[in-house]
Amino acid sequence: MSADLSTDVGPLRRKPVQQRSAQRVERMLEACASLIEELGYDGVTTTLIAERAGVAVGSLYQFFPDKRAVVQALTLRNLERFMANVVQRFDSAELEHWWDAVDSMFDVYVEMHRTVPAFSRLHFGDVVDTRLLDEGKDNNAVIAEGLAALISERFGRSMEELQLPVAIAIEAADGVLKFAFRRNDRGDQVVVDEAKALIKGYLSTRLGDPE
Repeated sequence: MSADLSTDVGPLRRKPVQQRSAQRVERMLEACASLIEELGYDGVTTTLIAERAGVAVGSLYQFFPDKRAVVQALTLRNLERFMANVVQRFDSAELEHWWDAVDSMFDVYVEMHRTVPAFSRLHFGDVVDTRLLDEGKDNNAVIAEGLAALISERFGRSMEELQLPVAIAIEAADGVLKFAFRRNDRGDQVVVDEAKALIKGYLSTRLGDPE
């Protein structure tokens, strides 16, 4: 099962070819994440990112035109990690029904929110731009398409029947999960469980109940 999720946006001015350059870019992303965790998006500057990463500002500008591009690259990396973790859950567990897949997706999201630096501040980029992941569609639409494709591949459901229900489920889940993390920095588990019940109840009316 593939986790490939292509977008039309490329935040890098140029891709690092040498391992040393790739490691430098990785340090910039890690520095950006730690600074956002501490200061929030508005408090971060390219100068601070470069200083935290131990590189010259000019070196940062070789790869990124501005702060937004660094954050965009970080968010795309988080999306790739999210999709890869969902796929890993799909492959390592016996998922008999899309119902089980919903549980896995929620669990991955909540775990990343709790453990991945800056994820709790950025989510999938709306704090910066509602079209940060792909300039042609909003961030939740990108996520919905990727998750619908995984469900379609795993459970043999058509993309046509999945796309709108999954998109609506993502929008609803996004709002309730944000509420869960406003109530508790680690996510109020009672609210997370309610979110699961809400989404499963809605999807059951569109995709059918588990047998």
